[in-house]
Amino acid sequence: MNGAPGTSDPTGYDPDRIKCVVWDLDGTLWDEIAVETPTDELPVPRAEMLAAIDALAARGVLSSLASRSAPAVLDRMAAVPEVRERFLAPQVSWQDKSESLRRIAKDLGIAVEALVLVDDSPYERAEVEALLPGVRTLDPGEVPALLAAFEDREVTPESRERVRRYRTEETRRAEGERFRGTREEFLRWCDMRLTVGPAAPDEVPRALELAARTHRLNSSGLTPERLRALAAADGHELYTARMSDRFGEYGIIGAALVDRTAPGSWSVPLLALSCRVAGRGAAAAFLFWLMERARESGAGEFRVTLRPTDANLEMRILLRQAGLRRTEDADAREDGAVLARSLVVGGDLPKPPAWLHVSPRKDTDA
Repeated sequence: MNGAPGTSDPTGYDPDRIKCVVWDLDGTLWDEIAVETPTDELPVPRAEMLAAIDALAARGVLSSLASRSAPAVLDRMAAVPEVRERFLAPQVSWQDKSESLRRIAKDLGIAVEALVLVDDSPYERAEVEALLPGVRTLDPGEVPALLAAFEDREVTPESRERVRRYRTEETRRAEGERFRGTREEFLRWCDMRLTVGPAAPDEVPRALELAARTHRLNSSGLTPERLRALAAADGHELYTARMSDRFGEYGIIGAALVDRTAPGSWSVPLLALSCRVAGRGAAAAFLFWLMERARESGAGEFRVTLRPTDANLEMRILLRQAGLRRTEDADAREDGAVLARSLVVGGDLPKPPAWLHVSPRKDTDA
């Protein structure tokens, strides 16, 4: 993806895979070397880099920092909030740049392959390319080409709010670290609520975005174009899930396409959820709600299309825990499978986690 070590390919950006751009400091964000300045004041950031960061944020792309420098530089940035607040999960230390990127991905809850590194040092780019071959690396001069890849992309309300919501997530994480109690007790204290219902017209773009941008909690990798076509077809319904807690709104975090064309069966060609809610029971709660809804409608079988990938192990485990098992099906994609389970009345269906309140949206009869 990056070409030979020490080089970067300026073509072929995939905006759907880029969730966070990680910026170097010295020689990239600003011209000087911060630890060599004669005062405690930070070097002046390059205006074009700040403009690029803001342009990406407007399209839902996060920014972080990875700089091999003294940690005190990050402390000094706190005195310049208009700069510091642009960056999430920053890493400023003498550790290898590849390790900084791993920590950023972990803190943000995204795949390391969803990162792009902008760094003026060929050595640092080569180190990342060698140890993290799925990460795209760029020289600062290639940033305009990166921005151009996003110019024609549809910007959803969720995209515009993404940076703010990740900042809220930092607050959640900090509260979780301070909380005296078990993980389950903390989740109960958060008062998480999931509301589910048929997608409204203005929610469809966000559902398409989830189909394209999610990987950990994505059952089939159905393309946005195919999802849009199927959602408009007779006998198909698109559902979305919203989530909130005491810290604020997560927004639309889940989408599921339901095919009801086969008598007595609900088939789900796509189940996709944002990685921001991984580990909080939302994926299980959404799936179990769909299964219960299918049984209430008279369906005797529930089916999910699964295309196993290196990224969606979490989804595969969830489907298995929900009692779905592989079945031979002529409609399955060549690189995928169909998993199914019975919904016979009287049989026990799994229940959502006790800490998560699940309800239909008030504007639907679901």
